[in-house]
Amino acid sequence: MSAVPVPATPATSKSLAGPKELLMGPSGTGKTYALGTMVDWAAANGKQVFALFTENGLETLLGYWTDKGKPVPDCLHWHQVLTRPIPLTSLINAADSVGKMSYESITKMMDPNRGGENNAFWKILKACADFPDDRTGKTFGSVDSWGADTVFILDSLTELSNAAMKMQIGNKPAAAPPDYGVAQNMLMNFLRLCTQGTSFTFVMTAHVDRETDAVTQTTKIMVKAVGKALASEIPPLFSDVIYTVREGDKFYWDTAAYGVDTKTRSLGYRSKIDPNFGQVMDLWLRRGGK
Repeated sequence: MSAVPVPATPATSKSLAGPKELLMGPSGTGKTYALGTMVDWAAANGKQVFALFTENGLETLLGYWTDKGKPVPDCLHWHQVLTRPIPLTSLINAADSVGKMSYESITKMMDPNRGGENNAFWKILKACADFPDDRTGKTFGSVDSWGADTVFILDSLTELSNAAMKMQIGNKPAAAPPDYGVAQNMLMNFLRLCTQGTSFTFVMTAHVDRETDAVTQTTKIMVKAVGKALASEIPPLFSDVIYTVREGDKFYWDTAAYGVDTKTRSLGYRSKIDPNFGQVMDLWLRRGGK
């Protein structure tokens, strides 16, 4: 099926590129649900939204409307690429290898079946080359051709990282340091593609971990990615790094939490922020976005 063109901002346009937003926090703090506020804003402002799911977040996002008895906005398009679980037979073989081989020998193993349909990271990149909409069956071209009138959502970095690592090691039970290097380079190259030199608004969710900042050597709650080296490299790519918080049945955003690696250009440094992307996007419009 031929690709459906996504209206792009002309190269001569003076409009401001869309913001790049990283929403990070523990499970159950409203990261995926808050994406619904971005879709609502896009629907009200004539934008298109393309959501790529690397974990089981689609049901949560759709529930943002269906739980309220509302229709899902027509502007939302989605595609899901999940990392395949390791088959039981491979787990059995790996367990047998662990019992018979040295760690060094295990790390030098090569999984001959790690490519093709078993390579979720490759499938994610292929999806980005001509976005296939699971909702309509249409395709919408390459993400790097989209303009400022488009929002690209990626849920989540954590499973994207797992896919990058599995691309390198397949089903072998241990990874060597060079394996981490390959996965990290592939992941960072993709994130740079999404955040640097692109006009669209980019929103990515991520889980968190407690890491040591490579620059300050202080322990912080930081974004969880492949290994620990990337925890301090990913936030500089984004306009805002927002921490998600749940207090009982209330959900908030926080850009001023102590010991959390946040940053902001749109929200100011404060706590108990209404978890709504409308405020970020309205400010972008006032600053010159279109």
